[in-house]
Amino acid sequence: MKQKKGILSKTYLGAVLLIMYIPIALVIAYSFNQNRISSLWNGFSWRWYAELFKDRAMWSALWNSVFLGVTASIGAAIIGSLAATGLSRAKLPGAAVMSYIGILPIMIPEIVLGMVSLAFFALLALPFGMLTLVIAHTAMCIPYSFIMVKARLEGIDKSYVEAAKDLGAGEWRAFYDITLPLIMPAVVSSILISFAMSFDDVIVSVFVTGVNTNTLPIRIYTQMKVGITPKTNAMCTLLFAATIVLVLLSAAVSRPRKFKAKSKESP
Repeated sequence: MKQKKGILSKTYLGAVLLIMYIPIALVIAYSFNQNRISSLWNGFSWRWYAELFKDRAMWSALWNSVFLGVTASIGAAIIGSLAATGLSRAKLPGAAVMSYIGILPIMIPEIVLGMVSLAFFALLALPFGMLTLVIAHTAMCIPYSFIMVKARLEGIDKSYVEAAKDLGAGEWRAFYDITLPLIMPAVVSSILISFAMSFDDVIVSVFVTGVNTNTLPIRIYTQMKVGITPKTNAMCTLLFAATIVLVLLSAAVSRPRKFKAKSKESP
């Protein structure tokens, strides 16, 4: 019976992995297709990579997406971390309600967030462009940082901060020396998640972007009207390769190192 369950679990896992990675493998394979139509193989070629490196608009959109993701994720991490820290220390009667309000944007459909952002920026008469994109994406990503840092704070012994205050540290000094190092893993994780959410967002970005400001997801989405060429597949392949490299570097850096004690020989 246990052997059958093992075979079923392995079969299920294999099917899930195939469903996940077969489309990625096809995108990579067709990026080397000579034919303009991705679904028709016409021989191996580096043509679309050469055309991709000549497409300044595509690289400009990629830079906009990277800049937007980094700025929004860092801003969301700062605001979300401070909000979670302040809410955990403040003894307010409606703290639980405020926590639910803090994560509310996650449960709201993105199309609603996009429309609300559009109306808000139009009311303030802000010019649509990178500024409105950064504000909207930061607001969208704050709940991820808030949730992760709040969960981290609940597992920290409050006696650490109290001991620092007993030794003469003020609120900000105790936060900088004690709380911040302890919540830093959660802050870094929230930055990575927020960057991923911002980098591939289309719905909110469509509502708040400007005429001359394009992100990579919006550019790829607009290309669907005229047909996507393997040049887009080439860009996706490069992004996938960059992701693999970053994951391998992260695994290498975070791998625990084993130190062998050297025995000293007696003279």
